[in-house]
Amino acid sequence: MLSDAFRYQIETKITEGLRLSRDEGLALLHSHDLAWLGYLANKVRQRVSGDYVYFNVNRHINLTNVCTARCKFCAFGCDNSSPQAYSMTKEHVLRIARQAAEDPDLRELHIVSGLHPDWPFEYYVDIIATVKEALPHLHLKAFTAVEIHYFAKISGKSVEEVLKTLKKAGLGSMPGGGAEIFSPRVRSLLCPNKASGEDWLAIMRTAHRLGIRTNASMLYGHIETPEERIDHLLALRDLQDETGGFQTFIGLAFHPKNTALESQVTRVPAWEDLKMIALARLMLDNFKHIKAYWVMLTLPIAQLALAFGANDLDGTVNEEKITHAAGGKSEQSLSIERLVNVIRQAGRIPVERDSLYNIVKIYRQ
Repeated sequence: MLSDAFRYQIETKITEGLRLSRDEGLALLHSHDLAWLGYLANKVRQRVSGDYVYFNVNRHINLTNVCTARCKFCAFGCDNSSPQAYSMTKEHVLRIARQAAEDPDLRELHIVSGLHPDWPFEYYVDIIATVKEALPHLHLKAFTAVEIHYFAKISGKSVEEVLKTLKKAGLGSMPGGGAEIFSPRVRSLLCPNKASGEDWLAIMRTAHRLGIRTNASMLYGHIETPEERIDHLLALRDLQDETGGFQTFIGLAFHPKNTALESQVTRVPAWEDLKMIALARLMLDNFKHIKAYWVMLTLPIAQLALAFGANDLDGTVNEEKITHAAGGKSEQSLSIERLVNVIRQAGRIPVERDSLYNIVKIYRQ
């Protein structure tokens, strides 16, 4: 339990807009006073972004589930020989994109993939160029830093060359996946066959320098320690100080079903999800947007997270596969009307945005 003096110290710093230390972050993480954490996070959220809650109209496309990394926390990736394996052709991707674009409100395609052992880098460039040429009005948010690292490896190009090539082809921004937990200890145990935490941060630094905006994320609730969670947030905060290129932070709760950790780990409770949303808002003082990703949280918890520092619900999504492969119980898509109603029920103002957080429409009563 925090002493009254320490609580006052933290509350004073937050009220005055001062940065919290690592020790203060750990103290908040260990606190069981969820209402107090929510109060503090909500105060910061109000100061940073007012009552606006953002969402966009987007469509997910997962190019393949065949993946060389085979991370222990992933239920989506599989070997080429698996009965569940699939790999999309360029024609298939374009057909999905055209069908999605029949919705006049669609603004973003979110494209991520497994690390396919046989596809060359040119395949991914061709996907981006083909879709962008066919549907130039859509923003392409594509490829995690882990994928960019893999593209550099298979192509022999530098990370900068890979990113410049993709940007020229039509890449608009990057999602924040693959960050997991930056701790070398955790990554050596759970995902040794893909980019390190240092690699992830270096790739994002390069992307930001090239004018490519990105998201940031953290996967929590598996084998990480409280200290490793805090250090992850601090690494993101430091890079944001340096580049200003992160648009939003997404806390991703680990879903153990159908993963190698299913018998060892249980899904963290909603109580901890809300704590992590609040903690992110309080520690990431240089991030304007904290996302409550309803796909992982479920819509009721995401709605509640709007009182714990979150100001973004992601979007309509449409056909999310990765979380659902791990037992996610949320819906696979939402309508604009549903999102607007959920935000209004929380007493906030729904704001439809584009991928770069430019306002498209404010849904006032």
